Amino acid sequence: MIDRLMANPTLVYAFLGSYLVLLVLLCGYGIHRYQLVHLFYKYRSNAPKLRACFRRLPRVTIQLPMYNERSVAARIIDASCRIDYPRDRLQIQVLDDSTDGTVEVARSAVARWRAKGMDIVHLHRSVRTGYKAGALQEGLRSATGEFVLIFDADFVPPTDILTKTIHYFTDPGVGMVQARWEHINRDQSLLTRTQAILLDGHFVIEHAARNRSGRFMSFNGTAGLWRIGCIDDAGGWQHDTLTEDLDLSYRAQMKGWKFVYLPDLTSPAELPPDMEAFKQQQYRWAKGGAQTCRKLLPTVLRSRLPLRVKIEAFFHLTSCTAYLYVTLLTLFLYPVIYLKVHLFAEGWGRYLFDASVLLLATCGATSFYVASQRVQFKTWAESLKYVPFLMALGIGISLSNSRAALAGFFGKPGEFVRTPKYATCRGDERWKRQVRVSRRRQGAAHVQSMLELAFGCYLASCLALCLIHQKITIGLPFLCLFMVGYFYVPLNTWFGHRLSRGASLGHASHPVPEIPTR
Repeated sequence: MIDRLMANPTLVYAFLGSYLVLLVLLCGYGIHRYQLVHLFYKYRSNAPKLRACFRRLPRVTIQLPMYNERSVAARIIDASCRIDYPRDRLQIQVLDDSTDGTVEVARSAVARWRAKGMDIVHLHRSVRTGYKAGALQEGLRSATGEFVLIFDADFVPPTDILTKTIHYFTDPGVGMVQARWEHINRDQSLLTRTQAILLDGHFVIEHAARNRSGRFMSFNGTAGLWRIGCIDDAGGWQHDTLTEDLDLSYRAQMKGWKFVYLPDLTSPAELPPDMEAFKQQQYRWAKGGAQTCRKLLPTVLRSRLPLRVKIEAFFHLTSCTAYLYVTLLTLFLYPVIYLKVHLFAEGWGRYLFDASVLLLATCGATSFYVASQRVQFKTWAESLKYVPFLMALGIGISLSNSRAALAGFFGKPGEFVRTPKYATCRGDERWKRQVRVSRRRQGAAHVQSMLELAFGCYLASCLALCLIHQKITIGLPFLCLFMVGYFYVPLNTWFGHRLSRGASLGHASHPVPEIPTR
């Protein structure tokens, strides 16, 4: 059948035209990543500076949204109550939408700290209206602070986070101050190490480049301090997208509010040690990004914002579409290799396969992630050895995230599916038992994993075609890498929690602070 199709010149040129369009689109997003690295180094010295300090510290409310977080609920409550800030200036709200034993765990921890004189309340909702955004907005109704500090349940905030962020609000134009995420279980496994590098690229390079060059950055849903007046002015927390943090960030900055990013102030959190949990998290972020793009990008482009801000907003809000291009290019690989073998033995066409596979590999902006590790750990070698797996994992989840982007652009808002937390750290394998007990959506996960496995087999056939015809090219190692990614993701989804050993992979994990409970 493919012989008859490729014998038709019109179809061949239509196919090649579509393929080249996809290559150009993907190349555009790759170049954007390089541009972010350039902006990071160009504006690296443009760090935020304190101009003044409060004579009398303002009142702050800490909000701790949680939903069925039994393993980590007490830890985040204890850590928040230990934050160094005058008690008469601090209120803590535990915004609990749980339907399991988390309710009793949280209620007990709140009662214990209230008995010590802490102004802390447990607000439990039996109906999750608006999910996390709804809980945050409802909590603001009874908040007594001028500012609100938000932490997800798996975070362990440092005790000095308020003293290092609050004084930036002496500038009346500042609406939000964001700390950088660190990772409690960075070295637990190859999966968590790779996730850490992915997030480091976002927090070390991307956030700093945008914020310091005058472009829009986003609040990350946690480890950030907001001026409540800014939230109200921007229209409050809204739940028509799954990324309420990105949505509010753009609405606030379009209103003229300034954001401050502090990369040297870190708050450790847990990375999902389970592949299915990681994919759920990535799916929610990709779908929510597409929803926010559909909701806000037209308004941004019609506004009178500077052109550089509009261009960056376009790439930021449409970044989820890159997964679609990767998936489509993957599907096109077999016909491209066929053309290379049979029709383009000579001339420019024979380089099409090599160019496209190299583009898939390099437009993941290897330099983007390597630079983030260089900034943090001052060495290239430590980061370079994880780059191949980084590329493989990025390709492996592209099918799932493509579905998410399409659902975000064309589907309904959907349910906010929380990322499971296990209070895990290096060497702790108790999370595996929890995965076996709490694994949900097995049907959907099974179908998705079967499709990913089929993609792996498809890439294996592409590899076989190259080897049979002895067309060994520079793109072949990358083709192998992508095939490994598509095999690794479904197999790890099914068996990872049974087979992984939590081995150390390099740097010491971020220590979890000892939190006294009495």
